[in-house]
Amino acid sequence: MQAFLAAVIGAVVAGGAVLAWAVSDRQQHQLPVHEEPVVPAGVATVLSVLRSSAVVVDDADVVLKASAPAYALGLVRGTRLVADDLAELVRQVRRDGQIRETELVMSRPGVPSRHVTARVAPLGSRLVLALVEDRTRERRVEAVRRDFVANVSHELKTPVGAIRLLAEAMHDASEDPEAVKRFADRMHIESDRLAQLVQQIIELSRLQADDPLETPAAVALDDVIAVAVDTSAIDAGSKRIEILTGGTPGLQVYGNEEQVTAAVSNLVANAVSYSESDSTVLVTTKVDEGSVEISVVDQGIGIPSDEIDRIFERFYRVDPARHRSTGGTGLGLSIVKHVAATHGGEVRVWSVEGQGSTFTLTLPQYFGATPREDTKQEDRP
Repeated sequence: MQAFLAAVIGAVVAGGAVLAWAVSDRQQHQLPVHEEPVVPAGVATVLSVLRSSAVVVDDADVVLKASAPAYALGLVRGTRLVADDLAELVRQVRRDGQIRETELVMSRPGVPSRHVTARVAPLGSRLVLALVEDRTRERRVEAVRRDFVANVSHELKTPVGAIRLLAEAMHDASEDPEAVKRFADRMHIESDRLAQLVQQIIELSRLQADDPLETPAAVALDDVIAVAVDTSAIDAGSKRIEILTGGTPGLQVYGNEEQVTAAVSNLVANAVSYSESDSTVLVTTKVDEGSVEISVVDQGIGIPSDEIDRIFERFYRVDPARHRSTGGTGLGLSIVKHVAATHGGEVRVWSVEGQGSTFTLTLPQYFGATPREDTKQEDRP
């Protein structure tokens, strides 16, 4: 009997323990949890489709929501802001509730610096919203424009100043017919150089606008090369340079005839300008997998290997000491590069100092009104 009572008491104690554990577990699950800040539904929806970099930060500097561009720009890593300057701006706005806007330079090891504008504003009582716009490209464009204007001003001063001095010299030598003729000839040369510079500046400015080609059409390369050779014929003749043409005849490219002619003419003119007397310049064409390559080969001074990457920069000259005698403006290769880019092509250069250079302009070949369909038809058995 005592054994039976002991068993009953044990069962009751065990059941009570189980009941106590169940009640305790239920109470634990019903304990109030600290409420985390929640991003308003409307804001979350806007951030999900926003093209700008946007970040919502709570009162513990934890990123609750960020747009895809914010991650792409490198503003956020995990749940924290990467940029210390931006994080400090967020804390300032949280303290006083005042909207702030500033420009920041974001720099990280191994990553190019980014120029951004940040606008930070309070979002309710506990959240802060930061909108960040990447202005890096705009800053670069502004720097390029400033350099361009400075270079143009410098380049224009030279022929304008020379013409002024020659005019004064002509006035002082008015009684010396030979001197007047000599000064007049020199003024003619400087005025031609000035006109060429102005024309190339206009061409380059139009190309740099990145406007799509207006009504592109078939461009006959035989005609383009003929114009390019004729344009440089006088300069080539004065140096006894022979300009030869060869390659595949009858080729056509797809684009703007005026721009293509300007590009090829600049390549030929450069080859003549930087070639020694009694040498040869060769212009050839060939087809390569749906593109046409126009190559201009010279036997000139060549280009040092450490300068090849810079020759397409505006106003850059391999030999600054020679540019006055060659009449170059330093814009020709920039024009070639932009024409190639506008037409979806490229320009390459091979050169050995003292042996000469080969510039190759690649442009899309023209097959007809629907080049891709024609190509497919040609490939069919």
